[in-house]
Amino acid sequence: MKKVFNIIKDVYYSLVGFFSNDIGIDLGTANTLVYVKNHGIVLCEPSVVTIQKGTSKVLAVGEEAKRMLGRTPGSIVPIKPMKDGVIADFEISESMLRYFIRKAHKSRTFIRPCIVVAIPSGITEVEKRAVKDSAEHAGARQVYLVEQPLAAAIGTGLPIQEPTGNMIVDIGGGTTEIAIISLGGIVCAKSLRIGGNEMDDSIVNHLKKVYNLMIGERTAEEIKIRIGSAYPLDEELSMDVKGRDLVAGLPKTLTITSEEVREALSEPIALIIESVRQTLEKTPPELSADLVDRGLILAGGGALLRNLDKLLAEETGLPVTVADDPLTAVCLGTGKMLDEIKYLKKIAEINRYET
Repeated sequence: MKKVFNIIKDVYYSLVGFFSNDIGIDLGTANTLVYVKNHGIVLCEPSVVTIQKGTSKVLAVGEEAKRMLGRTPGSIVPIKPMKDGVIADFEISESMLRYFIRKAHKSRTFIRPCIVVAIPSGITEVEKRAVKDSAEHAGARQVYLVEQPLAAAIGTGLPIQEPTGNMIVDIGGGTTEIAIISLGGIVCAKSLRIGGNEMDDSIVNHLKKVYNLMIGERTAEEIKIRIGSAYPLDEELSMDVKGRDLVAGLPKTLTITSEEVREALSEPIALIIESVRQTLEKTPPELSADLVDRGLILAGGGALLRNLDKLLAEETGLPVTVADDPLTAVCLGTGKMLDEIKYLKKIAEINRYET
């Protein structure tokens, strides 16, 4: 009887899926990307929400909300509902997801979509449940949870189904996911709750400590993007930074160099490299042998930090390649998995938990 019920359910979902544009979501700490089946990536916006103070009334989501960061009056509160790759504020996350789903799925609002959500490999069952419940309350018909390094590997085109070792290092805003993948599954992995946000914080703290200059997180991110690096540059860079002098309390401008920024970023980068080494130490010998030739792939926004690939190659002795489009790798992977429903169900079984 149960077998017949499952067959009927599969047929029903197949028919519903024919009329629905199913969705893949990279629910990141810094940005949320949405992939719509047969349409590609249709949305990439910051994971930020602004609400009315003392209420749950949402005033802005995504790009519009990010523009308000550091500039809001007391009556408006900016919130980042994702912290370290997981949901920190359930209600606000649900509102944000609902907004993104409706924006991406506007042409088929009468059919609830099937949604694939990428999650960090190291999160707890409670955190998985929070992601699943948020997606269901936001309008999902079915929710599949996929580990981010697996999605990133698929998105970058690694041959993960083959009996060979594939290594992916996905550096996001809140987490760094490191995994060795073979035969369609993760052999060993490490999830580090350090990413682009910690790098920004390191820059903020460096300027505060050395120059008594207070800057906002948006300015720190701009510094990282414009002159940040993990390894000495052929030609070092500099830029003017504006902030508030903590001694005088007045606006101040100073010039900083890429060497200073590299020093500020050294601690979070060292932790990432150490985690890569620890993962390699746990890798079975046969897969380690594959990595000597195949090397590792860098994905995520953190992969765009200048010369991070050179530093990793020097520290590990392996070839290091940056993905063609590291920012979209995870989201593309969730989209590709929408076409591999059998594999998706297999992953869902692995991630299943008691409801």
